[in-house]
Amino acid sequence: MRDSLSFEILETKERVIENNDAVAEKVRKLLSEKNVFFINLMSSPGSGKTTTLLRTIDELGKKFRIGVMEADVDSSVDAESVAAKGAKVIQLHTGGSCHMDADMTLRGIEKMGVDDVDILFLENVGNLVCPAEFDVGADKRVVILSVPEGDDKPLKYPLMFTVSDLCLINKIDTMKVFDFDIEKFKQNVKALNDNEKIIPISALTSEGFSDWIKWLDNAAESKIK
Repeated sequence: MRDSLSFEILETKERVIENNDAVAEKVRKLLSEKNVFFINLMSSPGSGKTTTLLRTIDELGKKFRIGVMEADVDSSVDAESVAAKGAKVIQLHTGGSCHMDADMTLRGIEKMGVDDVDILFLENVGNLVCPAEFDVGADKRVVILSVPEGDDKPLKYPLMFTVSDLCLINKIDTMKVFDFDIEKFKQNVKALNDNEKIIPISALTSEGFSDWIKWLDNAAESKIK
């Protein structure tokens, strides 16, 4: 019997993240050269991500050429909805993966082509955990949280709110139905990321939507020449 065991430990996740970040920089360089403003849109399933995106296309589609990469484990329902709005779109199937990484994103951009795109959205896989861990080369990361999900989500999924530039609180038209303390939510977010902007909206009724469009318009104008 051996008195001791000797073996090495390889932190594979650190290597994966390191490789991912290198590809993310390639994405940034590519889109910077083409003057494309890139948004990574994240949320849990059912938050109203696609509805928000469709209304955004309606609002900005006359000013900017919009492209959308729809990421999903399987199905093309969301891509069909986006295509019906007249935006350029590609469906990306992740093969069971719960997030997009930079390499998947780069391949999607190359396949789709962005020479005729001003603003590019990645509608990431519905998940508040994995998408937050992977930089995909976006200019801005936006998370959507809906009122029915509860005001405690920054406490349960802190990384998502730490890395995001903007949080859209969606479905505020249901505020009277659900026990959602918006001030507590804001405090919890600011404790994680004091620079994160928070905009309450209703993608259904358009309440607060003009503030989101103004933020997006200004952010895009600063990138697009």
